[in-house]
Amino acid sequence: VQLQASGGGLVQAGGSLRLSCAASGSTFSINAIGWYRQAPGKQRESVAVISSGGNTYYDDSVKGRFTISRDNAKNTVYLQMNSLKPEDTAVYYCFSVKGSDWYWGQGTLVTVSS
Repeated sequence: VQLQASGGGLVQAGGSLRLSCAASGSTFSINAIGWYRQAPGKQRESVAVISSGGNTYYDDSVKGRFTISRDNAKNTVYLQMNSLKPEDTAVYYCFSVKGSDWYWGQGTLVTVSS
């Protein structure tokens, strides 16, 4: 499975961005796909995940502001990020889980200015 992330950038606090993660290769039977992020000097943390059945998980820090969705026809997952805060600044990585295997895309930098 190959994952291509895009959509990062610089935005002012309160603004919005939409990240995309396009999956290719052996995408059949992917169990879950989502996003982690890593801020400077901090550990990588889970942000949002969507299962093959459409169930979603959000970290408490982004609930009500971020929405994860998937377009199965395009093998693409989106992360709509609204009401962005400076503390959302991080490199965002998409990942997928297939069986017991994890796959990672390259990161995309999100910078939120105050």
